[in-house]
Amino acid sequence: MKQSFDAKVKSETELKALQLEGLKWTVNHVYEGSQHYKKKFDEAGVKPRDIKTLDDIRRLPFTTSKDLQEGYPFPLQSVPFENIIRIHASSGTTGKRKVLCYTAKDVDDWANMFARCYEYAGCTVEDRIQIAVGYGVWTAGWGFQNGCERFGAMSIPVGPGNLEMQLQFLEDFQTTAMCCTASMGLLMAEEIDRVGLRDKIALKKMIFGSERSSDAMRRRISDLSGVPMEELYDIPGMTELYGPGTGLDCRYHTGIHYWADYFILEILNPETLESVSPGEEGEMVVTTLMKEAAPLIRYRTRDITRLIPGECQCGSVMPRHDRLLGRSDDMFIFRAVNIYPSHIDEIISKSEGVGSEYQIHLFRKESGKDHMLIKVERAKDLIKDREQDKHLRKDIEHAIKKQIMVSCDVEVLDYGELPRSERKTKRVFDTRG
Repeated sequence: MKQSFDAKVKSETELKALQLEGLKWTVNHVYEGSQHYKKKFDEAGVKPRDIKTLDDIRRLPFTTSKDLQEGYPFPLQSVPFENIIRIHASSGTTGKRKVLCYTAKDVDDWANMFARCYEYAGCTVEDRIQIAVGYGVWTAGWGFQNGCERFGAMSIPVGPGNLEMQLQFLEDFQTTAMCCTASMGLLMAEEIDRVGLRDKIALKKMIFGSERSSDAMRRRISDLSGVPMEELYDIPGMTELYGPGTGLDCRYHTGIHYWADYFILEILNPETLESVSPGEEGEMVVTTLMKEAAPLIRYRTRDITRLIPGECQCGSVMPRHDRLLGRSDDMFIFRAVNIYPSHIDEIISKSEGVGSEYQIHLFRKESGKDHMLIKVERAKDLIKDREQDKHLRKDIEHAIKKQIMVSCDVEVLDYGELPRSERKTKRVFDTRG
């Protein structure tokens, strides 16, 4: 009988009991094992014995990326060095990288979490999974790889880039599932279409990590690659919280199931740090329940999303959060309006006649007035036509004015004119200084 990696708890009551047990263990573990956490707890006037209910999590101090940077190179370390078997680091480009330690149990738990992701995506041990994300000190490749091996399917560890090899392996090895960024997925789909590979490959699933995939991008990937829309999955994760594999949207795509038996997720107002109402957007704050080497206590992720109330059709007891709206530090202010790139993304996704790629350019004119230019691509099957482009521009400009309450200019480009990326695609260019 095939092993299941799903949660052992079968009800919300059992889940909350497990969370309370894990919260008490974690608080005691870090208080005894980490000078950093002990100091923060003492300053906040809280002791492990004070945690009696899940609501008592509000008494605990927050952890931020600053704590990781100041504690470099081994921040939040809560076990002796002889118990640490691995480190991973973030791919940050400014300042010191966020480095996290792992015990053997941490790596084992992470593999089980990730195997659950493959299970929720409907994979089987007969799948052949092509892993096209970065290996090395980053968590991406290791996460997808360890999870695939724990799940029991064949892994094809290609890494990012090298489109020619990716295409060859899709055909030669008859890959059935591909793991990559959404940007890489679009690039692959365009190449599959360009070289006429659709009828020669067996690709039936794609799992996207590292960046938000828009509805328009997913439609385009499906149209070009032949992979059904319902078999395109989003997988969240970050280095601080093990890595990728901390949740997945199931086949019903009504939100991302997150593994609440491994961590507690709070959604808080990023300004007041108070809980928001169910279904309201806020910042994800996570607390681990069994992480040994570098546990997280109320870690502010800066990711913005919302909890999705109710039960999923799939029957899973695991709760759901929405796709990430963006990061609180991704938000830009334009003419006194707070805007996330995903706001623009959503409007473009619903616009007929345009592709999935776009760029947002913010600059200041000589008059001192801020200006926004949005570059979009014409849909692949549309030829260049001045009147048609005019309608596309006006439709998008009107929708942005109506929904976001700001004015902008839209420029329509030929399909494929905007750059593609094998990693995350840069979409906002702010030169206002």
